[in-house]
Amino acid sequence: MTGLEKARLIALVMPSALLGGAIGSQYIGGLHPCEMCYWQRWPHLVAILFALASLALRGAMPDKGRSLVWLAGLSILISGAIGVYHAGVEAGVFQGITQCSSGFSGGSTQDVLAQIMSTPLIRCDQIQWSFLGISMAGWNAILSVASALAIAWFSLRRPRPLA
Repeated sequence: MTGLEKARLIALVMPSALLGGAIGSQYIGGLHPCEMCYWQRWPHLVAILFALASLALRGAMPDKGRSLVWLAGLSILISGAIGVYHAGVEAGVFQGITQCSSGFSGGSTQDVLAQIMSTPLIRCDQIQWSFLGISMAGWNAILSVASALAIAWFSLRRPRPLA
């Protein structure tokens, strides 16, 4: 497997796993995302699209899809940077946004008030879940930045000459 193929694989698998974990924690685990949690998801979705395009066009592009892999890596890095900021907000290092988010989805006028009253407000500066003392935003930052660096490393490596 060449370095570019490894980079392409990381660019597809890592954001898919992180996005899947975030969505799974919301719909299966019952964790409600804050506004900044949503911000971290969009770059992962963009990275998946770039990685899929790189796979589909690898034979048709002069650079074998390397530029699309780099764009996927950049998107993953952006999500990681947002994760760093979000983890800093949770730790009180940075000032967060002033709006809160909720899981309110609307509905009929008869039960709108009941939904509003039962919907939790989610603050970006409160940690809902952590593992080893690191929040989900922190894990996203660590894994995203590491993935982006790995993508850059593998995609820039030159093939070793055969001995």
